[in-house]
Amino acid sequence: MPEDKPEITELVNAQMPLGATLGIRTYGGSDEIEATLAWAPELCTAGGVLHGGVLMALADSAGAVCAFVNLPAGGRTVTIESKTNFFAAVREGDVRARSRPLHRGRTTTVIETDLFDATDRHIARTTQTQAVTGAD
Repeated sequence: MPEDKPEITELVNAQMPLGATLGIRTYGGSDEIEATLAWAPELCTAGGVLHGGVLMALADSAGAVCAFVNLPAGGRTVTIESKTNFFAAVREGDVRARSRPLHRGRTTTVIETDLFDATDRHIARTTQTQAVTGAD
């Protein structure tokens, strides 16, 4: 758990129930969101490797929260593009996502999310574009 960032898990899971299903814990604010997910056998593919879709769900969730906390008043957001590069497999321990805004625009926000394993090895990077709608 990041000691220097407030935990916002309950707020996030109320809006995004998949986070609760996967056990994602979320922390941070507008400049950086961190989220964690624990390796579990039911989240794996063959050989005990954490499923790539689970890693993408973690990255997408953290990125969506980052976009959400950067919305203007009355705004809503939805992912319109997402690309993930995988660098390494995860066979145990927690995975940590770190999301940061690259662009905070009037109609789109671009978020970059890096994933790290329990040894702080960089395992993936996701870049996603979020549409911004309904702003006052």
